[in-house]
Amino acid sequence: MNGREHIKSELLERKISAIIRTDNQKVAEQAMQAAVAGGFRVVEFTLTTPGALNLITQFRENDDLIVGAGTVMSPTIVQEAVEAGAQFLVSPVCSVDVIQEAKKLDVVTMPGTFTATEMESAHRAGADFVKLFPAPANVAEYIRFILAPLPHLKIFPTSGVNLDNMLDVLQAGAAGTGFVRPLFNPEMIRNKNYDGIRQRAEAIVERLASL
Repeated sequence: MNGREHIKSELLERKISAIIRTDNQKVAEQAMQAAVAGGFRVVEFTLTTPGALNLITQFRENDDLIVGAGTVMSPTIVQEAVEAGAQFLVSPVCSVDVIQEAKKLDVVTMPGTFTATEMESAHRAGADFVKLFPAPANVAEYIRFILAPLPHLKIFPTSGVNLDNMLDVLQAGAAGTGFVRPLFNPEMIRNKNYDGIRQRAEAIVERLASL
């Protein structure tokens, strides 16, 4: 069962996602494999990464993973990502057309939002989660402020969260959190230090287990 409600439930349970954005398909593949080796079971390939759709198809072959597409900006891209196998769709902005097309295809959506108004508008449009982007200065405190009057929102920050503050963010009420640079350190990516990325993944997974 891979329908929208099931994937939504899995994302809520697994809590953390690995988000890769590079300019090289092979590097993206190997870096994400390192994150998976370190324990991540939710992966997202941003569509600005060369060959991202092929990578989505490839990683869907692992039944243990939930695989998503990032930077989904139009209904056409929704269709392409879902055809490739994407189980959830993330955007840097909120597009009602993207949300509606994804709902037709029974796929989870996570549009980019920042203010309470943007988050509520996305929720009313049918978004399953709201991506908090860009990051405020204090992610945990910001989420607490938003959820106080709007507890029904499922907020998923994808920037501003690292090993040091991730538990605070989740305890503040975040539905989950995505890791980009704190996991895929740019220097490690440049040097193809995949063992270092695996170690970072292991540390994040271990920290989550202490929640």
